[in-house]
Amino acid sequence: MNTTNTLDSNRRELAVRPLSTPRDLKAEMPLSAELTVQIERQRQHIREALHGQSDKLLVITGPCSIHDETAVLDYGRRLAALNEQLGDRLLLVMRAYVEKPRTSIGWKGLAYDPERSGNGDMAAGIRRSRAVMLQLAELGLPLATEALNPLVMSYLDDLISWTAIGARTAESQTHREMVSHLPMPVGIKNSTDGSAANAVNAMIAARHSHHTLGVDADGRLVMLDTPGNPDTHLVLRGGRGITNYDTDSIAAALTTLQQGDCVAKVLVDCSHDNACKQHDRQPAIARDVVAQRVAGNNGILGLMLESFITAGRQNDGAELIYGQSITDACIGWDETERLLVELHDMLAGA
Repeated sequence: MNTTNTLDSNRRELAVRPLSTPRDLKAEMPLSAELTVQIERQRQHIREALHGQSDKLLVITGPCSIHDETAVLDYGRRLAALNEQLGDRLLLVMRAYVEKPRTSIGWKGLAYDPERSGNGDMAAGIRRSRAVMLQLAELGLPLATEALNPLVMSYLDDLISWTAIGARTAESQTHREMVSHLPMPVGIKNSTDGSAANAVNAMIAARHSHHTLGVDADGRLVMLDTPGNPDTHLVLRGGRGITNYDTDSIAAALTTLQQGDCVAKVLVDCSHDNACKQHDRQPAIARDVVAQRVAGNNGILGLMLESFITAGRQNDGAELIYGQSITDACIGWDETERLLVELHDMLAGA
């Protein structure tokens, strides 16, 4: 008997931890009929902005990631109140990111390791992710997230009004097929080198139907015939030391989109490489982008901000600052509120 093979087999079996099926979790934590109607209406509002049927500026704002549900709900209540004031010109969507891409290793988000212990607990993580998203939706806010694992999305997709595909996953065939199956508008980020070509190719692929391997609501392997997603668009996030939110860069991106017969709209990520990894540069970038929109560039769909209650970022640990990110640095709430009011006022001249 080979003892080594037996030990390896035992380790693999112990590493398999069963989860509820998407159908079971959604039945346990259901959307009300009112929320179902609300979320579909919010998706439609984003589609209208994307396809030129609404002149509202789409603004995706909120923390880089969710690590403290109490603080996130606090932020959500503030944003919902502000939306009452600004909703005639701004289409505010709250970031509710429960998965985080890692360049090498690190905390992968609430869905994977809710206690941030390094041990992982997806049964609790997915349940907590769905719970906090339900509470945010009940505030009346449309929600945005980044889709990393198609299986995680199957537990949350009914709650989301806008989805991002990151720069590193835009080239993935699996993610392009997933977008083709998603029921909401999807923003696809330019490559990490700043090029829009891969994102445009992803948009072309995602608007078509695909035959692909998937998992149904009961956790069974199935072949999916995806319907195609006509509501994709480009997100400009800069790349490797270059920014792409200026007039010339946006014009070049719109030309690339037109050449690919894609929706000629861009959403500018005011963080990441566009901000040269400096969170406090986001407000100036947002003002620049909205000034271009006011000057007549209707190819600008909107912008994205990383924003939380307390500005900056902190390392994870026992004593955390309330409402401060443990992933990317964010601007604080007071500055966010001032900025959104200012952008709203700027749009009055459009």
